[in-house]
Amino acid sequence: MNFWTDPVNFVAQWLLGLLTGWGMPGWLASLLVQLIGVVVLVSMMMVIDIFLVWIERKVVARFQDRLGPNRVGPFGIIQPFADIIKLIIKEDITPNGADKLIYNLAPILSLMSVLLLWAIVPLAPVILGVDLNVGALYIIAAGAIGTLSIIMAAWASNNKFALLGAFRQVAVLVSFEVPMLATMLIPTILAGSMGMNEIIQSQNVWYIVLAPLAGLIFMIAAIAELGRAPFDLNEAESEIVAGYHIEYTGMKFGLFYAGELLHAFTFGGFWAILFLGGYRFFGLENLGPIVAAAILMAKALFGYWLIMWVRYTVMRIRIDHMLAFNWKFLTPLAFTLLILTALMNALLRGTSSGVYILGMLLTNVILGWIIVEILRGFSRRERERVEGPQQAVAHQ
Repeated sequence: MNFWTDPVNFVAQWLLGLLTGWGMPGWLASLLVQLIGVVVLVSMMMVIDIFLVWIERKVVARFQDRLGPNRVGPFGIIQPFADIIKLIIKEDITPNGADKLIYNLAPILSLMSVLLLWAIVPLAPVILGVDLNVGALYIIAAGAIGTLSIIMAAWASNNKFALLGAFRQVAVLVSFEVPMLATMLIPTILAGSMGMNEIIQSQNVWYIVLAPLAGLIFMIAAIAELGRAPFDLNEAESEIVAGYHIEYTGMKFGLFYAGELLHAFTFGGFWAILFLGGYRFFGLENLGPIVAAAILMAKALFGYWLIMWVRYTVMRIRIDHMLAFNWKFLTPLAFTLLILTALMNALLRGTSSGVYILGMLLTNVILGWIIVEILRGFSRRERERVEGPQQAVAHQ
C-alpha cells in the first residue's frame, strides 16, 4: 500500500503507528484517528462551501449580464472571506421569549444534516466514510434533520410569521420527498443494491441513459428540497426577509446560508452518483483514487450548475400550484416510472446489453411522449375554460 493507491488508509495507518509508538492504547489511537478523519472531511466541505459562495455569485452575474465579485482579491476570490468576517462581527440578537437552546441549536442542525450526508459519499473506490448497504434510505433520514431544523428555528424564534413560513416550507419538503424517494429506488432496482458504491460500480452504462425521466424527476425534487427557485417559498414570505429564519443574525444566519449552498452541491453529487456513474468516467478512475475523486467533484459541480441555472432562470410559483404539481403530476409519474422500470428490468434481465439498454430507454421515451400528450390535452381544455372555445382555437 502506498499513498497514491490508497491515500486515506496510508495516512491513517501512519498516524496509528505514530500514536501507538508514543504509548497510546490501540483503541484510543484508533478512535483519535477516526475523529481526525471526520474533522478533515468537515474542514474540506467547509472550504468547498466558501468556494461555492464565490462561484455562485460569478455564475449568477453571468446569467444577469454582470461582472460579479471582482474587487476583493484576484477575480473577487477573497470576497467570501470578507463576507464571513462581516457575519462574525455583526451583532448577535436573540428575540425576547425565544427558546434559547433550540434557537441556537437549529442552525447547527441545518448545517450538520448536510455534512452527515458526506459520510456515505464514495469519492473513490477506496475513499469513503461508511459503505452502508442502505445508503439510499440514509440520504432521506439525514435530510429529515434539515427539515426538523426549520421547524425548530421558527418555533424557537417566538415569531408567528417565522412559524407560518416554516409550515409552508416544510409542507413542500415533505411533499417532494415522495417522488425523490421513488426515483432513488430506480437506481436501486437497476443496481440490485442501496449502497452508493455498489450503484456506482454497476453503472457500466450510466443510469441517466437507462432512466432519463428518473434523473429529471430527481433533479426537480432535489431543487424543491433545497428550497431554491422556483420552489423558494422561504424567500417568498415577504419578498424581503427569509421566512423561518427571519430572526437570525450574524453567523447563525450564515450557518443556514452555508447549509443551503453545500446542500445544493451535495445533491449535485448524489445526482452524479445515482445517474452519472459517480467517480467512473471512461476508465479514467483507474488512474488512481485522487483522479476518481476529482471526477466525482467535477460531476457534482455540473449538477450544482444545473441547479443554479434553474434557480436564476425560472420564476417562482405559488404554493398551491407547487403542491398540485407534486401530488397531481410528479408523484404519480414517479410511481408509474418506478413500476415500469421494475417490470422492464425483470423482463429484460438475461438479454443482451444492447437489447436491455434499448428497452429501458424506449420505456422512458414512450412514457414521456404519453405525458406530453396528456399535458397538451389538459392545457387545451384549460385554455378553453378560461378563454372560450373560439379564442382557444385561434391561439392554436
